[in-house]
Order: sequence, then C-alpha cells, then structure tokens
Amino acid sequence: MPCPAALVKPQGFILCYHAHGYEFQPYGNGYLLDYIFENTNPEYVSFEMDVFWMQFGGGDPVVLLKKYGDRLKLIHLKEMRKGTIKNLTGLTSPENDVPLGTGEIDIPGILRESKKIGIKHYFIKDESNFVHE
Repeated sequence: MPCPAALVKPQGFILCYHAHGYEFQPYGNGYLLDYIFENTNPEYVSFEMDVFWMQFGGGDPVVLLKKYGDRLKLIHLKEMRKGTIKNLTGLTSPENDVPLGTGEIDIPGILRESKKIGIKHYFIKDESNFVHE
C-alpha cells in the first residue's frame, strides 16, 4: 500500500506531522523525534513545529529549527508559563498557558530562525484566557 502522504501530494496537499513533546523519549542515539525525521520521506512528509510542545518535551525550539529547518513548513506559536515542570506526556495544566511573549519560550529567537529558514505560515494560539472547569 502506498504511503498516504504520497496519495495526497498529487492533489496539492502536504502532510505535516505536529509533535506534542512525547517524541523526546530517548531512542537509539537520539530521540523518537529524530527517528521520525530520519524515517519519513521529505518528498511527502513535512512538519509543523509547535514551540510549546517542543519545549515542554525537553527540546529547544531554536536548536530544532536549525537542525530540521528544511523539513519544517509551519510554526505553531504558543507560550509557556515560566518555571513549568516538563514531562513527556503531551499533557499539561491550562495554568501553564500564558500570553505570547510573557513566558519562558524564546519567541524572538524562534521568529528570527524561522525567517532565516523561510517559514511562511505561523499559527498563534493563546489559551491563557480560556475558562477551564
């Protein structure tokens, strides 16, 4: 069976994987995230970096942009409260969501590196004002 991403490419679509932090589980000589990048075909599979989840899982979004820039098509900008305790679950409390630019993520560094590598699409997500019950 052909790769699903190969089936959508002729229709003008690009499949982009959106990581949620648990990809920083150690695997081989790196992490699961490295394995995913190394074992997907760049012709068919690109990536959306969610800077919140990359940092929450233990990665540095700026370093990852430099390392995998040619595979990234989209950036999802979301901010994390300073001092947030990180883990590999891909789940965190809503209290850790703060307005963009007020937390611990290096948003200016991310924007500079994103511009260098040619990112054209950014999604800003602010869940800091949501009422959670």
